Amino acid sequence: MNMMKTMMWGMATALGLAGAPVMAQTFPDRPITMIIPLGAGGSHDLMARVMTSVLPSVLGQPVVVQLMPGAGGQTGTAAAAAAPADGYTLLFTHNFIDQLQQFVTELPYDPNEDFVTVVRSNTAQPVLVVREDSQFETFEDMVTYAQANPGALRFGHSGNWGAFMVPGLALMQEVGADVTLIPYQGGGPAMQAVMAGDVDFTFAFPSVLTGQDLRALLVVGEDAIVEGVPTTSELGYDLVSDIGVMHRSVLAPAGTPEDRLEILRAAFVSMNEDPTYLQLLGRLEENSAMMSGPEFNEMRAEQAVGYKALVESFTQ
Repeated sequence: MNMMKTMMWGMATALGLAGAPVMAQTFPDRPITMIIPLGAGGSHDLMARVMTSVLPSVLGQPVVVQLMPGAGGQTGTAAAAAAPADGYTLLFTHNFIDQLQQFVTELPYDPNEDFVTVVRSNTAQPVLVVREDSQFETFEDMVTYAQANPGALRFGHSGNWGAFMVPGLALMQEVGADVTLIPYQGGGPAMQAVMAGDVDFTFAFPSVLTGQDLRALLVVGEDAIVEGVPTTSELGYDLVSDIGVMHRSVLAPAGTPEDRLEILRAAFVSMNEDPTYLQLLGRLEENSAMMSGPEFNEMRAEQAVGYKALVESFTQ
């Protein structure tokens, strides 16, 4: 009798489910757009091309890169903030746009209220470089010179409050050196200025150092990515080690359903274990230091504190 009741209940349940309307299709059921608030050919563009060549095989849908440069990253970021919070629009950005800009200009969005982290894809450590024939053999030589000659050391960087100004400014503050900051329209022009002797030093990512007549003096961050060159962490420079490293992050509009965020996060984790992806990263000389969304959300808040203090110290 009990078995008969169980069978009848199972049949009724099955029939009821069969007659119920389908509530939603599995996410994603159409292409996802990844907005990059930077121009073509840069490291973010190259990284995005690598990610979007692997992610479709995990998600089952294309991931389309949309370059939206302008206003120092604000144009693309604002577009992503205004997009529907449905998981179909992502922002691939970095910490200097995401968390620093709020302290140097009025933004048309709130980075802390309008976005949530999907993942931190990886990090990029800037390297302090001089010309091969520079008088500075070591970073200590440079510090000694700068401390003895306030304002004489010329620092060429890629633009105000960008990926190379921040580590340079933080570093010089930590060592107590007064240098002259000279902005250029991007890392390429800043590097050309070093090679021409117009400035004494700049920063660059390791991928552009090969074949250049440059001498690396210091790596920002913890990992010794250039053989024989000390890191800021090794030398005890804590501030620049915390806020000078570029953290590439994938963000989604705030309010994106948690179940969709989890699907996206799982897809990025799978991507990060894919042999093809890792091989392509190696060609770009990029690491695979992925961090979970919730963990990086906490780091974003910590970075904001450091950036606020840095901006205030520079503008007072």
